[in-house]
Amino acid sequence: MLKSYRQKRALLFNCLDILDLQSTSSDTSTASLLVLLKSLRNSRSEFLSEESVDQAMPEAFDLSWLTEKWKKLIVSNEGNENSGKIFHRKYLELWLLLHIKQELSSGDLFIPFSAEFDDYREQLIDDETLDNELQEYSDQVEMPLTDAHEFATNLKQQLADLAKGVDERFPENLHATIKDGKLSISPIRSEQPQAELKKLDELITENLPEVSIIDNLTDTEKWLGLHKHFGPLSGNEARIDEPEKRFITTLFCYGCNLGPVQTAKSVKNMSRKQIACLNLRHASEDRLDRAITQVVNAYNNFDLPKYWGTEKHAAADGTMWDLYEQNLLTEYHIRYGKYGGIGYYHVSDTYIALFSHFIPCGVYEAVYILDGLMSNKSDIQPDTLHGDTQAQSYPVFGLSHLLGINLMPRIRNIQDLLLFRPDNRFRYKNIEALFAGSIDFKLIERHLHDMLRVVISIKKGKITASTILRRLGTYSRKNKLYMAFKELGKAVRTLFLLRYIDELELRKTIQSATNKSEEFNGFIKWLFFGGEGIIAENVRHEQRKIVKYNQLVANMVILYNVEKMTRVLKDLAGEGVVISRDLLNGLSPYRNSNINRFGDYNLDLEREVPPLDFGIKILEPAEL
Repeated sequence: MLKSYRQKRALLFNCLDILDLQSTSSDTSTASLLVLLKSLRNSRSEFLSEESVDQAMPEAFDLSWLTEKWKKLIVSNEGNENSGKIFHRKYLELWLLLHIKQELSSGDLFIPFSAEFDDYREQLIDDETLDNELQEYSDQVEMPLTDAHEFATNLKQQLADLAKGVDERFPENLHATIKDGKLSISPIRSEQPQAELKKLDELITENLPEVSIIDNLTDTEKWLGLHKHFGPLSGNEARIDEPEKRFITTLFCYGCNLGPVQTAKSVKNMSRKQIACLNLRHASEDRLDRAITQVVNAYNNFDLPKYWGTEKHAAADGTMWDLYEQNLLTEYHIRYGKYGGIGYYHVSDTYIALFSHFIPCGVYEAVYILDGLMSNKSDIQPDTLHGDTQAQSYPVFGLSHLLGINLMPRIRNIQDLLLFRPDNRFRYKNIEALFAGSIDFKLIERHLHDMLRVVISIKKGKITASTILRRLGTYSRKNKLYMAFKELGKAVRTLFLLRYIDELELRKTIQSATNKSEEFNGFIKWLFFGGEGIIAENVRHEQRKIVKYNQLVANMVILYNVEKMTRVLKDLAGEGVVISRDLLNGLSPYRNSNINRFGDYNLDLEREVPPLDFGIKILEPAEL
């Protein structure tokens, strides 16, 4: 790292001069280390004596701050009593800069008035508001939150009772075994579709009318009048002509990724400037969200989606979107092995997408898992949230529990996960090997008031769940709020894992919900067929808008499919076709065989065509 650091050293020190870094706690160690780092700016020595380091700081340098690996790099000739310790200056600077980065991420340092790293405490509600809201919120989530001791005692008793019950039933559990201290759970076999379901699905496909994507969007727009959400931003601006046509064309352009130029070639009597103008001057993320909500509410009025889910479950999952590598906002994703960004979606168990967000590749996806439910304004209000393996963070479990959300992610590495006892006195006959350590319920009780301040601040819209989870996602020895949420998360996740081991139906529910979100990811990619599937925008807010355009198109197509499927099923039932509840449960609105993405091409054999003329000369003989 030293070669790269040498090139950026001056820039990093300039940043330190510009930024007004301040501490959120009474701990002065980081401020002292910051003084040391700034004192090294003009130093050119390869090594520093222990005495010179201590003199540059308000307090003595404590080697306990260093991990063993960093200590080996930074500290030289340790134990020489005559000369004392010697520090490698460049490695010391690197560690100090990394330490400051971690303190900013954890919220122990903040930058006043910044967007990402401001003091999050100022965004929280005050004590008076908390006291006024607490009883009502406690009744709403049905938890004894006004009494911290009662809350901790009840949670401990729930854990003790469930662990005891799972331990007693474990010998009869045919789907879970423990071998060499490792838990193994049998995979759930996917059920093959019934012959009757296949036949019904084929009948629906045969009877669905073929339609172009433009006609699909047009019909949905006529039903709902979504263009009304995209009026002029200023009341003084003249109204746009043909708003329905402009809206549908713009939606087709950005939701299917054709771009203004290609869309203008495909849709007659529309110029690229007209298409781009509506997007730039009339469309915003908030307006797109309102249109999405209207589509979701209309979809929820149909009877057919009620057979697919309870509306109480939603699954959060991300999918990779390609960006140009030259884009400064592009990041490399290790799991996908390419550059781009992540479209993060919350999909209801009734198949409709409730919320979308576009996030960088380097961000831990679980940070945004709660934002979708908090921002969801539709009639579908889930209280159980499923996610992939990344949703297993302790703080996420703790925060979701206090928000009244049942977090139930899919588990892939359960053999590596640990369970925690109510306290060290508890021992188990059959599942003892799965436990490691106990939960500090005293810590939960002591900091419950602080945690509830965060939770009610999120509920009131003062701060987003992702903002606080970014602070809680990085370990800090001074962040007591992190430690409290971590202990609460240990208890809540242990409760969930015990149920996951014990209940086959729970695992089936999780698998079904997560499968729907993965199917939705494939459906939106099918609709995003233009421009080789690459988001060409170079501005982050425009990239986020494109992801929402695409979600809106997908939801409109899903709504259209459900309306047509309902009519077809009604006609089939009238013709004597047997349609049962089980058959309806197995259907899906993610249908595309009836949709023509690329429009209609008119074959006109009556059109006059001039004959071939081989005698055409580009230049006359005299000019050659």
